[in-house]
Amino acid sequence: MFDAYNIVKTLLRTEKGTVGEAQGKYLFLVSKSANKLEIKKAVEQIYKVKVAFVNTLVAPGKLKKVRSIAGMTPDWKKAMVSLKEGQKIEVT
Repeated sequence: MFDAYNIVKTLLRTEKGTVGEAQGKYLFLVSKSANKLEIKKAVEQIYKVKVAFVNTLVAPGKLKKVRSIAGMTPDWKKAMVSLKEGQKIEVT
């Protein structure tokens, strides 16, 4: 079942993300199982904009250590969404 809010989790507010906003590119934290078409549909449904294309990246988890116990943070997926000319997402 398609649920846009399960696919697109949040808008990433990073330095790289804010620099890209001038060119109409936005970074999103997305579900690891989502593909580019699902991400495109979800962003269009949530933000009411037209998406030109989507680039995705799976970021590997980092090694973390608590006292003598080593562990890993989970892998996560981010998507850079480029909007069509004249489109904009209002960020508050």
